[in-house]
Amino acid sequence: MTSDPEELNRSEEHHNGVNVNIVPVMEGDSVTLHTDVAKYIHYVQWSFGPEHTIIIIQFNGRTPNITYFNVERIRDRLQIDNQTGSLTIRNIQITDNGLYELRMKKYRLLFNVTVYARLPIPIVTSDSSNCLSNCSLLCSAVNVSHVTLSWYKGNSLLSSISVSDLSISLSLPLEVEYQDENTYSCVINNPISNKTQHLLDINQFCKTSADGVKIVSVMEGDSVTLHANASDIPRRYMRNIMWRFAPEDTRIVRDIRLDEKTGEIIYHEDDIFRDRLQIDNQTGSLTIRNIRTTDSGLYQMYGLFLRESFNVTVYARLPIPVITRDSSCFSSSSGSSSVSRCVLLCSVFNVSHMTLSWYKGNSLLSSISVSDLISSVSLHLEVEYQDNNTYSCVLNNPISNQTRHLNVSELCQT
Repeated sequence: MTSDPEELNRSEEHHNGVNVNIVPVMEGDSVTLHTDVAKYIHYVQWSFGPEHTIIIIQFNGRTPNITYFNVERIRDRLQIDNQTGSLTIRNIQITDNGLYELRMKKYRLLFNVTVYARLPIPIVTSDSSNCLSNCSLLCSAVNVSHVTLSWYKGNSLLSSISVSDLSISLSLPLEVEYQDENTYSCVINNPISNKTQHLLDINQFCKTSADGVKIVSVMEGDSVTLHANASDIPRRYMRNIMWRFAPEDTRIVRDIRLDEKTGEIIYHEDDIFRDRLQIDNQTGSLTIRNIRTTDSGLYQMYGLFLRESFNVTVYARLPIPVITRDSSCFSSSSGSSSVSRCVLLCSVFNVSHMTLSWYKGNSLLSSISVSDLISSVSLHLEVEYQDNNTYSCVLNNPISNQTRHLNVSELCQT
């Protein structure tokens, strides 16, 4: 895909009194910077890049004489128009960002080229950090920069957040009602492209069972409040409210209620929640502090006029993945050429309910998922030596992620 220069160069700014053409382009595309002069001019000079690359084009008759300086990094991706001196950059990279200066005999042009990374599709999950009576959603994108993340209801913008520098994880919450029938979408965009995740059925994310059990996800060590919405119940009936907890891993049922006289919490079984619970005496809502994975299970609130149920899943905090070089490095040959490749291994230990993935930039390369507790999970990646692409290994569960960025030159030393 070649960007249309007439469209790109309409936007201008000024640099030391010289007009600067603003040129946005997508990573991997091609772009042409036009000299906008008639053919067979005498002299053209391009200069750009951190290496102070210089290209001098002298036209003697129909065959130009082109001289390159400090052009090794980008030489095989450049093309010079033999008639006008216009410069084309193929397979443009993020590192090609910057100011490109064109000098000719009588005038000078500047092009400010901004290369944007290809955008990932946003990921929408239920949000554990705000366990309200409504459903809380979280839209996220990883390893992004110069983007805006937005929530829409139909065509109406609800909220947005923007970042300029590289952000390992960008998230935006949204609160909706259970059984909401509106259409929502989460959009990530930069000045030249966008990706959208549509929520056609809110019940896919705001899960309730047939009897109205609300699904709650929370991170180990955090606090969560299970909202009972009992504020309209006459206060004299609040003493009849009781919470019952049925853990996932046992058949023991634990009852929890407030003492009518002292207002203190009464435990009718062993006090595994000692000093970690709080019941709101106005609403009946239950707060669990410093929650543990053993606190996962079904929580039910009983009252004379109200019954609420919550299925709580507590996820362990994720470790940062570890990247090592695999001992099985090898060379693969094709015809007369031989390409050395480096085999890498991304690993995590003692994890459950998670996915381990390799990314090249924002593109998913491979992944593996586990549900039960497992002592070790690993995922291979094969790259060429001297590979200049950006790779990362991401570990995620439904509510969080951890990322380890790969330095190919550091791990794949020949």
